[in-house]
Amino acid sequence: MSTVGIVVVAVALAATAMMAWWQHTRDGAVRSRSPEEGSVTTERAVLERLGARPGDADLTVVQFSTAFCGPCRATKARLAQLQASRPGLAVVQVDAESHLDEVRALDVRRTPTLFYLDRSGAVVGRSSGAPRPDELTALVDAHVGISR
Repeated sequence: MSTVGIVVVAVALAATAMMAWWQHTRDGAVRSRSPEEGSVTTERAVLERLGARPGDADLTVVQFSTAFCGPCRATKARLAQLQASRPGLAVVQVDAESHLDEVRALDVRRTPTLFYLDRSGAVVGRSSGAPRPDELTALVDAHVGISR
């Protein structure tokens, strides 16, 4: 192999490693949302059309899933576990394949994607990919707390 070939392979490996690291740091991370991001009114209307009723709970989680998504099933189970001990938590499951207009309107690019709404209906966070269990629990507890 020539020197140029070795350099090309080394650069490709380094770029791949950096992309993998970047994806790993973002995967499932809960990102806070500020009111100026996107159209808040449209976003709220779309989520309410899908069944989110934020005024009924301290925190409402809307999960977009697909039928053959393994991380979606694990996330759904984790949310059910949290909901069992936190009565102020509401969860809305949305089949992304059946709601393509809403998926486009909310810029859902992968599943699971979760939206976190406070009691007023404001989106306080969003995550794409299976949420990290510790971050998910911390976010839920910050809004709902634990029932004993």
